[in-house]
Amino acid sequence: MTPLITLLLLAAQDAEAPKLQDLMAPEAAVEKLAGDMGFIEGPVWLPKEKKLVFSDIPGAKLMEWSEKDGLKLFRKSPNPNGNLLDREGRLLTCRHGARDIVRTEKDGKLTILCDRFEEKRLNSPNDVAVKSDGTLWFTDPPWGLPGGREGKEQAGHYVFRLDPKTKKVTALLKDLCMPNGIAFSPDERHIYIADTGGNWHPDESLRELPATIAAYEVKADGTLKLEPVWKTETRCDGMCVDVKGHIYTTSAAGVTVLRPNGEIIGTIKIPESPANCCFGGDDSKTLFITARTSLYSVELANPGVKLRKG
Repeated sequence: MTPLITLLLLAAQDAEAPKLQDLMAPEAAVEKLAGDMGFIEGPVWLPKEKKLVFSDIPGAKLMEWSEKDGLKLFRKSPNPNGNLLDREGRLLTCRHGARDIVRTEKDGKLTILCDRFEEKRLNSPNDVAVKSDGTLWFTDPPWGLPGGREGKEQAGHYVFRLDPKTKKVTALLKDLCMPNGIAFSPDERHIYIADTGGNWHPDESLRELPATIAAYEVKADGTLKLEPVWKTETRCDGMCVDVKGHIYTTSAAGVTVLRPNGEIIGTIKIPESPANCCFGGDDSKTLFITARTSLYSVELANPGVKLRKG
């Protein structure tokens, strides 16, 4: 293929690639839904109840918001962080204060799914992704520990897979600095993992390591190929994915959107620095954003990816 033809093909592909405005609903605007909270995280949409549940970490509680009833207390919780629904629609919660992951059963009771790896307590589970086979994939940085160190039992900051049926916990990645947000691609062939870098690392010798987000290939045996498919240097906290495979990541400036190949498309500006985001609403096209003390939303063109059937 001649260089000219290659350049023309690349130009055509770039012209067809969506711009940030193509991913937004017509006349979309960021709307503030609620405020005056501590530090909020982990939003998840409950479709049957038509409400959003999210964490107020320093407030040690889960909050809920709905268009009908506004902002309310969902329940007290020991410094919760990431939340998600499993295949049966049950709420999963990563709890910093308890250093575990719990599932809310249909009767409201809590089941502890995981709090240890190799008989040692977890650091402070942060974010979780659910695969169509029912397994949970989660990150375990030390932010929930006093000073990032006190009471630490794990040798590092790992990414784990938990099989709720067998209770088996497997360490998938051990070489990340501060693993954070995590989400699957629509076809589950890849998993995206944020590494917030060394900025907040308790080990001062690692403070200069950059923040990244990377894509890893998921192998048939439920492990990962350790060499990333791609890695992009950008700050990312929590994230979610739309049906087209675009990745919506929370950064200091707002919600930074990446193409499935890791290229940055642009950033949706938010009045406060967001920590996490999720899709919700009746058509799953509303992006809900937890940003420091306030909850925001914006309407998008594509719906969020739904959990595939196993």
